[in-house]
Amino acid sequence: MKSFKKVALCLILSLSSHVYAADLNREQVIKLLKQATKSEPANLRRKDLKNVNLSQLDFRHADLWGADLRGADLSYSNLSGLILDLTVMVRVNLSHANLSRVSIFGVSMMHSNLSHANFSNSRVIANLDHSNMQSANLSNVKWGADMKNQPMGLMRVSLNKVNLSNANLNHADLSRSTLRFANLHNANLTKVNLTSSDLTAANFTKANLTNTDLTSSNLSDANFTNAIIKNTTFDKVRGLESSRGL
Repeated sequence: MKSFKKVALCLILSLSSHVYAADLNREQVIKLLKQATKSEPANLRRKDLKNVNLSQLDFRHADLWGADLRGADLSYSNLSGLILDLTVMVRVNLSHANLSRVSIFGVSMMHSNLSHANFSNSRVIANLDHSNMQSANLSNVKWGADMKNQPMGLMRVSLNKVNLSNANLNHADLSRSTLRFANLHNANLTKVNLTSSDLTAANFTKANLTNTDLTSSNLSDANFTNAIIKNTTFDKVRGLESSRGL
């Protein structure tokens, strides 16, 4: 009976190690990237890369569609122009990474480090709740809900409790987004489209909201202390009576 239990235990441990081991390590990924070209990208499609150190690598000639990047370190890496739809990126480290012009759809990026990341001109419909996006570049992003393409109900970017302090959101489309309790302290929100967004308890202290459109948004308990309010649109907003600093 004891020998049976030992065999069963060994089997469970071996299966567990197989389940949690990444498909590729850093050295193997580097080898694939060196061999890759634009016409024949490195095949990382649906690969398990959980917790792998992939920092400071150039992925522009790689296919990462559907890859599992949970806990992976992609800091300072270049992912510009990639299609990252259906990837898994919870707790991923993309600090200082280049994500300009990427497409990220139907993805969870909760609790991730996205500080100083460059998301300019990207298209993102994902859950980024509780992530750190301090000093990130979100200029000219198209993160607003596409109301002509909602086959599964309202799909929109979620930025609840996200740290966007000192971030650049100039000319960003965040329409119908949710930024409940988001920290936008000292952020650049000039010409941002925040129509029909949930901004409950968002912190806009010292933020620049010049020419920002807040039409039909929920501003309950939002903090606008020392914010720059110039040509800002407040038509049909809700919760204005409980907001502070206006």
